[in-house]
Amino acid sequence: MEPNGVLVVGSITADVTAFSRRLPRRGETVLGEDFTLVLGGKGANQAVTAARAGAPTWMAGCVGKDPFSDIVLSGLRSHGVNLSEIRSVDNRTGVAHIRVDASGENDIVITPLANWDLSVEMVDDSIDAVRDRVAVLLLQLEIRTDVARHAAEAGARAGLTTVLDPAPAQSLPEDVWRHIDVVTPNESEATALTGVEVVDVESAERAAAWFLERRVRHALITLGSSGVLSVTAERTRYFPAYPVSPVDTTAAGDAFTGSFGAALASGLDIDSAIRRGMAAGALATTVHGASPSLPDRQSVDELISLYPSVDGGAS
Repeated sequence: MEPNGVLVVGSITADVTAFSRRLPRRGETVLGEDFTLVLGGKGANQAVTAARAGAPTWMAGCVGKDPFSDIVLSGLRSHGVNLSEIRSVDNRTGVAHIRVDASGENDIVITPLANWDLSVEMVDDSIDAVRDRVAVLLLQLEIRTDVARHAAEAGARAGLTTVLDPAPAQSLPEDVWRHIDVVTPNESEATALTGVEVVDVESAERAAAWFLERRVRHALITLGSSGVLSVTAERTRYFPAYPVSPVDTTAAGDAFTGSFGAALASGLDIDSAIRRGMAAGALATTVHGASPSLPDRQSVDELISLYPSVDGGAS
């Protein structure tokens, strides 16, 4: 049987989230309305989404030796993520401080801590351990850049389809791009990486060209409520967004990438994988929090069935 699993190499954090009617201005204090402490981190969010989508999923990352580690590990375990490739290190578990306003917009400060302890040797060991069971490698940039770059190269060498969510956006060595099969930036990340200000589909296409020039095989520019632009050397295709009423955009990009990766690993065609990623990302905006908002396979199926006309237009 062909491998159908997903390996996520990336960050694991405890998400400390405050909800208020509006975000404070500099130097200002505002009263909040709610607070949550849950599993988070872009890597963990993608792993949870992939597992909830039905893919056998392994997470390669690091946690500390502190009370937060119990929270994040139990969260991953409860969603069916395999923990065999998670290391406990002499550090503190990573933390993300998130603020969310009444419109669903957020800002985030990430303190990597134990995530910075993930090493290239650990990555190599994890790929070797699961390479016969996984087809897709998911990466983000909340781990050290040199480790992310090595993981991309090692994944490509192992024959895995490598998907990079380049967030938080930061400068990467030029040679990393040739190891990436699919890149999934949002507007701000595409703007930061390419220098093209992405404000609409036309500018997204110019940004996508930047990635293709660097030998990325497929650029998926996510445009929030405006949909997704898919660009390869052979075609450009626009997918309109699924209509939802967002309350919190935290982890929407992670839901997209995790569901997309799981769909690819299961053998679905690229357009079906994109639609599943979009549906998962849309659903994630309708629930407060990061991991609590990540949808399961049934929810994604139901949203897609409600809007069968959501499809791409090729050019």
